[in-house]
This record gives sequence, structure tokens and C-alpha cells, in this order.
Amino acid sequence: MRVLIVKVSSLGDIIHTLPAVTDAHRARRNLVFDWVVEENFVEVPAWHPAVDRVIPVALRRWRKDLLGTWRGGEFQRFRKTLQSVDYDLVIDAQGLIKSGVISRLAQGLTIGLNNLTVREPLATMFYNKVYSVPWTDHAVDRVRQLFARALQHRYNKSEVDYGLDNAQFQDKSRPEVGRSVLFLHGTTWATKHWPQNYWRQLARLATDSDYEVLIPWGDEGEKQRAQLIAADNPGVRMLDRLSLSGLAVEINASTGVIGVDTGLGHLATALSKPTLSLYGPTDPDRSGTFGENQLHMSSTLACAPCLKRRCSYTGPDISDKFDGQLFAVSPACYSTHQPRMVWQQFQQLVSG
Repeated sequence: MRVLIVKVSSLGDIIHTLPAVTDAHRARRNLVFDWVVEENFVEVPAWHPAVDRVIPVALRRWRKDLLGTWRGGEFQRFRKTLQSVDYDLVIDAQGLIKSGVISRLAQGLTIGLNNLTVREPLATMFYNKVYSVPWTDHAVDRVRQLFARALQHRYNKSEVDYGLDNAQFQDKSRPEVGRSVLFLHGTTWATKHWPQNYWRQLARLATDSDYEVLIPWGDEGEKQRAQLIAADNPGVRMLDRLSLSGLAVEINASTGVIGVDTGLGHLATALSKPTLSLYGPTDPDRSGTFGENQLHMSSTLACAPCLKRRCSYTGPDISDKFDGQLFAVSPACYSTHQPRMVWQQFQQLVSG
């Protein structure tokens, strides 16, 4: 039985789907999955042993030049690849109009969530069959429920297995180091960024405790922030710009991870790495890191979680000190996440 998964983005959402694939493959060994995913994330589905073929799509890039994409034939080639197989089922695990369109383009019975539990109700126009799962459940379990009902199998809700073999993320040429903590400081929303001075203070606490601090980056803005965090601290090492597989190697080799609400935090979870995640405007109960060795620190400020990309805090200004200098804590919800408290919680996490 061959099934097509449509889950094109983002990184966290893609990783959220991996346990559902594991569940299904354990229950029905004859299942083979193909997966449509954004071209920037093609590495991730391929990590799972039950995924046979990964079909890249470039919606983000195509939107910038729709006419050029059509004239160049790239979309036509994608559609031809998509339709080259007759699938037993096509599961839209994303629930957006764009993923619904892709599902309908494929050859096979299309499955998705109903209009009361899907993210974009109009997506249901593209499905042959729909299922309802509780909207309030965590994103990982929502996808697991959808797969279980569509493919008619049961799973153990108390066990979460992302299906990744950590051996594929071991680099024997990588020099051995002692204890290390990897900082995941980059994220998409402005409101999810932990203050830079807090990162700098946390780096000092870590290096004073004989940890090496590793800092990845993916674009120029993240590189500048990484340089600021590493400034005047010889115990901090900026990593080269890495692929997702390269980042997985570094995460796998670390003692643990501290990060904001970001897709790479879910990657650390999938690798069963002790991860402390900092939540300000977002709600970990709905889409936070999900699995073993996970610790969430949520803001206790009255307006959190607001689920907003722009901070709407209107209370009194909140400030803190770094190197004797006052600075404004922004977003204000992170004023409850003091670096010393974060480091203490992380040490307890990695000590078991």
C-alpha cells in the first residue's frame, strides 16, 4: 500500500508528522510513504526509514514569479512527477488551501480534517473523505489521530517515536569535546526572540560551568546575533552555516539544547536530546516540543500567551541590567525568564 503525505512546511510542522509515520509503519509493515515537502526541507522526510520518495515543491519560490514559473515549465514537471504514481491514499496532514490543492493534483483518494478542525476550512473542498480530531490536542497527536483513522490502526498515545536513527547523525571526524550546550536563538516571529543580553548572560553562566556554547545561524540577521552572543567569551563557538543534516549532527553531539520556539527545537526533540524551550507569546500545550527530555518555560506575565507576532504589551516598562547597564526587556513576557533561572533549570534537566 502506497500513501502520499502532503505536509510542505514549516520545519516544526514537518517534524510533528514523523511520529504518525512511525505509528502507521509499525502497525502495517506493507505501508510505503511518499512525501511532498518544500524544497528547503527535503532532508527531513528522507531521514525516516518508512519514507521511500520525497517530492520537492517550491511554493515559496514560485510565488515570487508565478509567470516565470509557468513559462519555465517547473510547475508542469512537478505535477508530472506527482501524478506518476497512483496512490491508495493521499493524506493532507497540513490542512491549508495550498496543501489541499496539491492533494487534489495527486492520483488517489484524498484525506484530511473536517472544516471544524482544519486550519483553513476551505481546504476541505479538495478532500474525498474527512475526519474530526479535537482542535485542543497537541499538533503531534492531531496528526497521529488523523493517520490512525485514515489507515485504520491503533497507537500508544503514551509513547512518542519520531522514527529517526541517531546513528545517521554521528560524524566520526568531529573532534571530541566535553559538555556542550547548543543555543537555538533564531526564530521567525519578532515576539518569540529572547533578549540578546539574556543570551549573553546565559552564555557566561554556561561557560563558567565548563560548558562549551555552540551557536548556529542561518541568515545574516542570525549571524549578527550569534556574533553578539559570542563577543568577549572564548568559551562560545559560532558554527559554520550548516544544512539541516549538519545541524542534526551538532545537536546530536551536544549535551543539551536551549532554544526559543523554533523548528530546530522540534528537531532536537526528534533526536531525544534534552531541550529547554522558552515560550513567551506562544502556547507549548498546542505546538510545543513534544517527547522525552523536554522542559518548557512559559511566561507568567498576564498577557501571555498572546499568540501575536507583534507585542501588544501596554503595562509599565520592564528593564534589567547587563554589565551594569540598564536595557529594556522586550518582548515584556520574557521578563519572567531570567538567565540564571534558565541555566538552573537546564542543569536539572540534563542531570536527569
